[in-house]
Amino acid sequence: MADVVFNDVDKVYDNGFHAVQDLSLDIKDGEFLVLVGPSGCGKTTALRMVAGLEEISDGELLIGDRVVNQLTPKERDVAMVFQNYALYPHLSVYENIAFGLRLRKESKDEVHRRVSWAAKMLDLTPYLDRKPKQLSGGQRQRVAMGRAIVRQPQVFLMDEPLSNLDAKLRVQMRADIAQLQHDLETTTIYVTHDQVEAMTMGDRVAVMRNGVLQQVADPQTLYDVPANLFVAGFIGTPPMNLLEARVSVNGAVIISFADSTFEVPDRALVAYPQLRAANGKTVVAGIRSQFLHPAGERADLPTIDARVDLVEALGGESIVYFHIDAVAVREGQHDDEEDEQPTSEEGVVASRPNLVAQFPAHLQLQLKTEIPIGIDVGRMHFFDAETGEPLR
Repeated sequence: MADVVFNDVDKVYDNGFHAVQDLSLDIKDGEFLVLVGPSGCGKTTALRMVAGLEEISDGELLIGDRVVNQLTPKERDVAMVFQNYALYPHLSVYENIAFGLRLRKESKDEVHRRVSWAAKMLDLTPYLDRKPKQLSGGQRQRVAMGRAIVRQPQVFLMDEPLSNLDAKLRVQMRADIAQLQHDLETTTIYVTHDQVEAMTMGDRVAVMRNGVLQQVADPQTLYDVPANLFVAGFIGTPPMNLLEARVSVNGAVIISFADSTFEVPDRALVAYPQLRAANGKTVVAGIRSQFLHPAGERADLPTIDARVDLVEALGGESIVYFHIDAVAVREGQHDDEEDEQPTSEEGVVASRPNLVAQFPAHLQLQLKTEIPIGIDVGRMHFFDAETGEPLR
């Protein structure tokens, strides 16, 4: 096992595209680190540089105590699991798992010992004589995992390994991979665009955007204390509600949006003291869906009228989408797709919901009706509208 260190690593392609910029990241020995971000953010490029499949344009990459910039993939002692499994269709499960060991000319007894150990760990023992086409998607992915772990490398590299699986199987495989990594205690770098995978699997999560590292922290810190507006909008399901708000200070700090005003309590001002200095300016106010409440549930909260546009009943709770007359900020939510929603002259999104809440499932809400909802202003986050930096 070993730690992995990026020291100001850059990747610039021949066409001038800067895929990774000044990446500095220290991945501890035995740690499960997840690289997450939208498509094209540089996370897979960073992983491939560790594997030796992409050349490093500048900076240093260390595995253990060795600078590996000039080492071949074979010399780096890493094992990679791809999203497409990359199994040999004409070989049995046993032979697929054993393939790398035989290339390294391990003894027959050692090959058998390691393959049997990996198969038992991954519940593949009954399938060792089968060909890949006789397996389910989840079983094929476990074979790919088995082929990696039998090599007992210093580092595991996983590139979107669950993207080809159905939703239910992905949940199971998330748990399986996390448990496997915990048991093996092997340094693991896991790439995904799915922030639910990132939040549920990683010891720490590194969020990337346009080749630049935005924040690296444990999942709860990312959720509670986002480093900037992008991380706030990207991390969380449903995403954080982000709205433009006007600030006025006259002793108390007041924010206004959707023709309503709210006094910002001390709890939020302690977390975001620079909000006082934004007097007369427009900022971005963010609030998580669980801090919006049905009117009457929290009598101490100020309310705002919102139109019910969509209700997703999930059994134990409902995800309710509202529309209010406010400018929604889509930072972090639509980086890799065109946003073609119509807007009014004031810039307000005209047709789609711009506020989402998690409500108890028993509430009977009528679509296209307006209801009051309570806002826990003390739980709000505040960001500079121009830079995206938190007003801390």
